[in-house]
Amino acid sequence: MVRHSKPRAGSLAFWPRKRAKRIYPIVKTWPETEKTRILGFAGYKAGMTHAIILDTRKGSPTMGEEISVPVTVLECPPIRVIGIRAYEETHDGYAAFTEVWDENVKKDKELGRKIIPGDYNTKKAEIIEKNLNKIKKLRLIVCTQPKHSGLKKKKPEIFEIEVSGNDIHEKWEYCKGLLGKELSIKDVFREGEFIDAIGVTKGKGTAGPVKRFGVKIQTRKATKKRRHIGSLGSVVPRRVLWTVPMAGQLGFFKRTEFNKRILKIGEEGKNITPKSGFVNYGIVKNEYVLLEGSVPGPKKRLIIMRAAVRPPKQAILPPEIRYVEK
Repeated sequence: MVRHSKPRAGSLAFWPRKRAKRIYPIVKTWPETEKTRILGFAGYKAGMTHAIILDTRKGSPTMGEEISVPVTVLECPPIRVIGIRAYEETHDGYAAFTEVWDENVKKDKELGRKIIPGDYNTKKAEIIEKNLNKIKKLRLIVCTQPKHSGLKKKKPEIFEIEVSGNDIHEKWEYCKGLLGKELSIKDVFREGEFIDAIGVTKGKGTAGPVKRFGVKIQTRKATKKRRHIGSLGSVVPRRVLWTVPMAGQLGFFKRTEFNKRILKIGEEGKNITPKSGFVNYGIVKNEYVLLEGSVPGPKKRLIIMRAAVRPPKQAILPPEIRYVEK
């Protein structure tokens, strides 16, 4: 007799499904490039619209024609470099060696609500310079400036951005030159480049197995229930396995979407903001980025843009935008 088998009910594509540690993501993986450059930036999700662009994809049925694509608007006020953190390689992975802070950090009231930085002194900078052969990674400690955006918010977000390159001495001089200064989105990315959008999705609270895992709804003759899985598992082993779809947290997950193309980097937000402003966001006041497609998270959520870790094999060409809906 043929043994009956079927695919499991409920996708385990993302596991564990638990809440993110904070409302903006922690980036652990950064690409490696030969050129010394900054690998990331951040922006606030303002909303979505659509644009008419010229299709330049080779092999596309609409190549050379005008097509409509959905775009996401991210407001990108300048970020400020407030510190440099050096990492050394240990048997347990990379560990922080030491860090240097900007001397003006303690004077900032908004930053004082968020962190208590270490003492700034030139000795720590000298320690890094003497141990450059031991240091493997250098990352910039940056903070956002939401007070310059359309958000009614003062407290900044603080995170790290890695600086890539083959020469550690060149990277250190590059980082020292940026300490205490502001970075613009144009200093990091350019139009037509592919980036990875990393964010925390919209939280939905507790949900059942049908909505959480997509299992099939039972027939009306099931055991007085319809939106359940039917069985928690076999008799042996005498426990419920982690693979069994059950109710729990849905949403507020950290997610990464790869290869989002930058269609445009604009300087004045009024050129993209509707007359009444973006719904549930307001007016875009700073530089903005138009990303092709959608990104995770609701409006006002901070989205970290990272240089693509697996970019497509095609040249970076600035897209030809014919029209953007306001």
